[in-house]
This record gives sequence, C-alpha cells and structure tokens, in this order.
Amino acid sequence: MTNEHKRRPHYSGKYPKHFNEKYKELNPEKYMSQQEHVINKGITPAGTHIPIMVDEILRFLQIKEGEKGIDCTLGYGGHTTKMLEKLDHTGHLVSLDIDPIEIKKTTERIRQKGFNEKEFTPVHINFRDIDKVAKEYGPFDFLLADLGVSSMQIDDPSRGFTWKEDGPLDLRFNPNKGKSAADLLKDIDPEVFINILYENSDEKYAADIAKELDKAQHLNRVPKTTKELCSLIGNALDKNKEIKSLTKDEKAELYRKTYARVFQALRIEVNQEFEVLYEFLNKLPLVMAPGGRIAILTFHSGEDRMVKKIFKEGKISHIYEDIEDIVIRPSKEECYRNPRAHSTKLRTAILVSNRE
Repeated sequence: MTNEHKRRPHYSGKYPKHFNEKYKELNPEKYMSQQEHVINKGITPAGTHIPIMVDEILRFLQIKEGEKGIDCTLGYGGHTTKMLEKLDHTGHLVSLDIDPIEIKKTTERIRQKGFNEKEFTPVHINFRDIDKVAKEYGPFDFLLADLGVSSMQIDDPSRGFTWKEDGPLDLRFNPNKGKSAADLLKDIDPEVFINILYENSDEKYAADIAKELDKAQHLNRVPKTTKELCSLIGNALDKNKEIKSLTKDEKAELYRKTYARVFQALRIEVNQEFEVLYEFLNKLPLVMAPGGRIAILTFHSGEDRMVKKIFKEGKISHIYEDIEDIVIRPSKEECYRNPRAHSTKLRTAILVSNRE
C-alpha cells in the first residue's frame, strides 16, 4: 500500500505567514538549505530551536569521555546533541523535559543521530525534581540548564505562548497539568494580578491592565484566547492619558512590548517558574559529583538575580570553589543569527572538589 500524497499547505501571498503553513521550516531534515536561508536572515525556523552559546558552554564544561552529565532542559536537543558528541559514545547523558509533546520528537531525532539508550536517557520530569533523577543516574560530573522557553513552544500558536498569532490562552509547559492562563484569569484578584505583572515582568501599566481585567470578569468576558488577551491589554492602554500623546509608531512599539511582558508574566506564574528554579538551585549540591561543573543560561532579570545570589551564597559557604563573577554574554554575530539570544546570560559554578 503506497503512502497517500500530501499537498503542501495553501497560503496567500509569496511567502507563508502562519506557523502551520511553513511546511519547509517544519521539515528541517528535508529542507536543510531552507533552514540555513531562514537563519541567515536572523530568524529562527518555525518549529525548531537554535541552541545558544554552545561554544562557550562546552568550553566551560570541559566534558571528558566516560563522564556522567545532565541537560536539565532538553528542548529541541541542540545542547544535548553537542554534549553527546563530546562524550563520543562513552559515559552517559540524562536530559529532562517537562513538555510531553516535544520530548518525544526530540528523543526520536537524537536516536536517529546514533545515540542509543546506554548513552542517552530522556526523562519526562520537571527539573525541580532533579534529586529524584540523581538517585538513579547521578551524581553528575557536569550539568546544563537552559532556562529559556523553547522556540517550538513560542512559535506554535496552539500552545498559547505567543501574542502574535491567535490560539488558546494556555501557556503551560505541560498542557496536561495545572491551570492554564485562561483559567487563572477567570477569578484572580486584581491586586494579585498587579503583583504578578510587577514581579514577573516589571510591567509599568499593571494597574491599568488589572482594572480592565476586573471589568471583564464582572461582564463574564475574561480572555480565553491570545488575541482576546491582547485586545484587553490594548483597551487598557488606550485609556491611559500618557499613551494618547505618543506618535503612531511609538504607540505600536509600546503595545508590542507590553503584550510581550504580560505574556511573560503569565507564563512565569502559570508554570511557577521562580519557585521551580529556587528548588532546583538549592538541590544542585546534592546531585553533583565533587568538582562538578554547572552552567546555567538565564533570560530575564528575575531568574538571573536568583542564580547569581545562590551561587554567591554557595561560594561563601564553601559549596562552590569557583563561580564566574563576570557574566558571559553571546557574541554580536550570534545575536544577529539568533535574535532570541540577545537577553541571554551564562552563569557558571564549580563544586568544591574535596567535599566529604
């Protein structure tokens, strides 16, 4: 029985605009030249993820054959693949991911690259439970945690992470667990919502947006989709006297940045990102081997401050023998090829080698 031929998605205009229409980008193995063409324009191909600061991470981790390591955020598998190549079919690498959708896809890609079960083990778990993973596979000689949201999640409107396309207002890394963003907004207290926007994204117009949400709650019109949330945010900003005096271009830029900050704040709250990160960081000394190397990529000020603080406290307490005082940033060339790298900071630490 022959496979049925599938026509490419139809779209208006010269180039596909929506996620599901970008059939070449969504099939990277089949259209490699298209991937490179898109990347060279400073765009991440739809449905993929470009690993950030690979050279800098590998230079620090100094992976040796036969070692045991862990990638706490598997994602598209870019960092995992490079670390497996350094191990050169020796040792063992465990990779964690809370996303049940992407972990299956990535595991299949890595298996196709020739890395078997003895070399690479994917684990569907939140990295806050790294101590449970370490009981079976640790202690680890090296560790990487990329705290950024995977491009596959951002780009896919069905996941609700992007304000740029319409989709369900979800924002959960694991769509099978917990409350979605839409559920959270149904009955959240306006003052609590203001605090979430301030604490998670320093949102200047938090009070205006919370007031508009309170009104929507009373009218039973709480946003259920990403575009409905953008409309609510836009209505709040439209009523602000300061904003009315801005030019058309200034308004457009302000609205875009506000949408992004509100979505970030909700995503952090829905997934309890700060609580998860705090638990994870405090468990690191328990899962690493003496002299173990730790590399963490941060993407916004709140999580970066937390990593920096706990690493410094660990050095004072003689848990870490070395931490990088000067944060490492991606190069200009990398930021051009991958604009999502702009806000990245790499922080590193090495456990004391003579722990009892």
